Amino acid sequence: MSTTHFKSYISYRLSYFQDLGTIFVSCIYMRILFILLFLTSALGAQELTLSKEQELNADRFIGYDSYKHLYYVQDGALRKEGDLGQFVFQDFQLGPIASVDLINPLNVVVFYSEVNTVVFLDNRLNEKERINFNNLPSFINVSAATNAGNNRLWIFNMDTQQLELFDYRTNRETVFSQPYPGKLVAQTSNFNDCFLLTEEYLWQVNIYGSLLAEKELIGFETVVRNGKTAIALKENRLYYISEDVIKPIEFDFNENKIKDLQLTQEFLYIYDGKKVSNFTLTPPKQ
Repeated sequence: MSTTHFKSYISYRLSYFQDLGTIFVSCIYMRILFILLFLTSALGAQELTLSKEQELNADRFIGYDSYKHLYYVQDGALRKEGDLGQFVFQDFQLGPIASVDLINPLNVVVFYSEVNTVVFLDNRLNEKERINFNNLPSFINVSAATNAGNNRLWIFNMDTQQLELFDYRTNRETVFSQPYPGKLVAQTSNFNDCFLLTEEYLWQVNIYGSLLAEKELIGFETVVRNGKTAIALKENRLYYISEDVIKPIEFDFNENKIKDLQLTQEFLYIYDGKKVSNFTLTPPKQ
């Protein structure tokens, strides 16, 4: 073999091995990319595990209090079932019940939006007192009212579009947030902060009226929360919401319509109009 032919042969073989190397590296790269995508999907997944189901004939499921007593609305009346027995509160002159706050089972807050009134109930659903916001020296047009602790309520003023802290011992509004535009869809709170869901946004506001977080949530129907974690409902799909993530919860509800929700430290409760299903929720890993 001549020198020229030998050099050509060597160049050909080098080119061949270079092509093989390129293909090999490409295969490794694609394999790594596939693994990373798989891990990303796995880390971002939330899991619902069915723990228990209970038949319930109700117009609305409210939830369970910290003592595991069940609350629901049936025929316009608030009902409670549990170890203490069965109890009922009803006042049809007030119209339909807009919301019930169970954060303190010894001071249940029932809001009647049509008559702008809040009724406080004890643990046997006996009325303790009521506030008619129409009769206050300074009229307040309220679209939501929940328990803020220390003789206070979180109220959303429909006229000013502001979240307020209302002291029902002095009948005074003590803290005002900035105005939040849009129709209020849902309000959920604890003693430290309050979540406001409108047609386009979810806002988190603290007891000083300061905005803690703002997330765009267009078209969501309701939101429930426990601590910093929230679950929102849209078109019969659930979404896990925390400080840093909004993720759909992949679960087959067998085409059952989700009517009502409650989120506690232990369970996510889902009511479909026939039964209450208790699910344990595995949050997404960050």
